[in-house]
Amino acid sequence: MNPNLSRLQAYPFERLRHLFAPVTPNPAYTPISLGIGEPRHATPALIKQAYCDAINDPQGGLSVYPATGGVLGLRQSIGRWLQRRYGLELDIATQILPVNGSREALFAFAQTVVNPAKQVAPDQPVTVVCPNPFYQIYEGAAFLCGAQPYFVPSDPARNFAQDWDSVPEAIWAQTQLLYVCSPGNPTGAVMPLDEWKKLFDLSDRHGFVIASDECYSEIYFRDEPPLGGLEAAARLGRTDYKNLVAFTSLSKRSNVPGMRSGFVAGDAALIKQFLLYRTYHGSAMSTVVQAASIAAWDDEAHVRDNREQYRAKFAKVTPLLADVLDVALPDAGFYLWAGVKGSDTDFARDLYATYNVTVLPGSFLAREARGFNPGANRIRMALVAETAECVEAAERIVQFVKSNM
Repeated sequence: MNPNLSRLQAYPFERLRHLFAPVTPNPAYTPISLGIGEPRHATPALIKQAYCDAINDPQGGLSVYPATGGVLGLRQSIGRWLQRRYGLELDIATQILPVNGSREALFAFAQTVVNPAKQVAPDQPVTVVCPNPFYQIYEGAAFLCGAQPYFVPSDPARNFAQDWDSVPEAIWAQTQLLYVCSPGNPTGAVMPLDEWKKLFDLSDRHGFVIASDECYSEIYFRDEPPLGGLEAAARLGRTDYKNLVAFTSLSKRSNVPGMRSGFVAGDAALIKQFLLYRTYHGSAMSTVVQAASIAAWDDEAHVRDNREQYRAKFAKVTPLLADVLDVALPDAGFYLWAGVKGSDTDFARDLYATYNVTVLPGSFLAREARGFNPGANRIRMALVAETAECVEAAERIVQFVKSNM
């Protein structure tokens, strides 16, 4: 077996299952889960119709092998979206590649760009830098490409911005890949232009690649949409997007997590090699999913409606919880990242036992690094259910906290 498999930790939801195993939740309350970030708003009818039409297409549907690079129509649709959303003009032949959702692409990308044999010194392993807390895929991708992850903590005093200045120069020197997530999971923090400039300067100096995870980009609470990595590069005159690839998904934007559809875009040289890897990996997107994806990328009305649903939901839930928890409206995303008194695991377990509400302990989403786990004493709540259910969950959490004061 690949020895690096032994370095993988249990996924957060597996750890949650073990935490809850000895607990019998209070049967007086119907279960409400705020644990998993799985969109539960209705899938738009236009996407379902496009999917059904494609299945029944006598010239395609399920009867043909899809091309790894995707059909021209999908790449054109993605290109139009990038122009509308960010004002960017990318070459759809060389700078855009459809993928089966951002998760598998984020993992596979590390296997493409990291060379574990290229160490700066025998005792200095190749490094993949990750935010902390973080999306678990970054750590797994680092281990399984033969690298060592280095976790950069977020700073609660600066709206959970990553403390890039805390990373030693020696770590940057051995870094080949940097994962960033903006808007962040679980914090909801958005990276401003000056932060992007800092990372681009570091990339230029040390030669590492930046993988920008942007799957929450269309759920935001400010009037101005979050700045994207490619957009930041263009504003700074980096229109070749050197050493930068952005990862975007339809799952959250369009409420289609089961479709597994997204794209990567950026540095043409990296996209070319990633396409080569994927050709062998066997990760071509079904033509049926591609047809439904075109319908999704070409329509913004359902995205605006989806965003308004989240805005209305957060406007009701956040003030309720802010009375008893350390929590505030995030920049973007559909999570609340709340501070609790005492152990986050005890809080999650006891809340589940008493009020049948599931939240995710923050420590499960982070790693202890340099003596500190930045997820400790925090919980993540995914406000993905309908508003009434989320409000009910919040009211139960308020009761739970007040009863334990």
